[in-house]
Amino acid sequence: MIVRIMGEGQVKLADSHFTELNKLDDELLAEMESGDESGFRRTLAALLDKVRELGEPLPDDALEPSELILPAEDATLDEVRQMLNDDGLIPG
Repeated sequence: MIVRIMGEGQVKLADSHFTELNKLDDELLAEMESGDESGFRRTLAALLDKVRELGEPLPDDALEPSELILPAEDATLDEVRQMLNDDGLIPG
C-alpha cells in the first residue's frame, strides 16, 4: 500500500503492518475525542514515526496514487478531525 504523509512524501508499506498502526490510530482517535492535545501530539508523532520506520520511501519524483493520506506532524487537532472517517485515519 502507498501511504502519503502530507508535506513529506510517499512510502510503500506492507499490509501486514496495519494491525500495529491501527492501535496507534485508535489511541489518536480517543485523544482527539477527549480533547487531549498533548496525547494527540505524542500519538500522531508515534504513528508517523512508525510509518517512516516500517515503510520504504518512494523517490521524490515518484507520483504513485496514495491509498492512504496521513497528516503532517504539525497538523492541528481540527485539521486532523477534518481528515477522519468513521475508522479514524487508517481504515480497519
